[in-house]
Amino acid sequence: MINGIIAILLVGLFGFFLGKFIKHKSLYPFMHFKYDFRKRRDTFKQCLELLDYTNAKTIIETGTSREGLRGAKSNGAATIVFGKWAKMNGAKLYSVDISEESVNNSQAEVDRQQLQHVVSVYQSDSVAFLVDFDQQVDFLYLDSYDYSDDVEVQKKSQEHHLAEFKAIEDQLHENSLVLIDDCDLPNGGKGKLAIAYMLQNGWRIVTEAYQVLLVRDDFVIDKAQ
Repeated sequence: MINGIIAILLVGLFGFFLGKFIKHKSLYPFMHFKYDFRKRRDTFKQCLELLDYTNAKTIIETGTSREGLRGAKSNGAATIVFGKWAKMNGAKLYSVDISEESVNNSQAEVDRQQLQHVVSVYQSDSVAFLVDFDQQVDFLYLDSYDYSDDVEVQKKSQEHHLAEFKAIEDQLHENSLVLIDDCDLPNGGKGKLAIAYMLQNGWRIVTEAYQVLLVRDDFVIDKAQ
């Protein structure tokens, strides 16, 4: 009887840990296995491969990683992920956020990861920052203006992401990549308006999941896969 109970408990524990292992989605060996990127892992992985392929040098992120790697599962820790790639590939990442607290937290993590020479974190309205940015952009990651259940907040977030894209549109080129976060959410998520605009102006969707990845219509992606 006791042996049977122990066996059942062991099977239950095995199933529990197996389930956690299956759900765990790391970027290993690029990042330590312990970091779980969950719903963003596959699109992050695809972007990293395409960044290699396009030899990207200039990356912009709107909405910085306020929780650092601790937030890998919840918000993606993109500042650190793409900052690490930038360090390994002679590139530069510019991360902008309107929140002073988020900027300070992100900068602290950038320093801890020794990425301060390739990652610059700015406190600014992202649209204003993008309007003033005068370099060509190889990879644009849009993840600002937090989404919520409030319909008015949703509309403002969508409008903000569209404004961000329009502000930097002229600095994007034929091989630029655009990734938009938090799209698989009620009412179209953050990227609803920006994606609709892009699809009407020479862009196409490569991957449509929690995040949406877009490239120019004439971008030949087969060579990168």
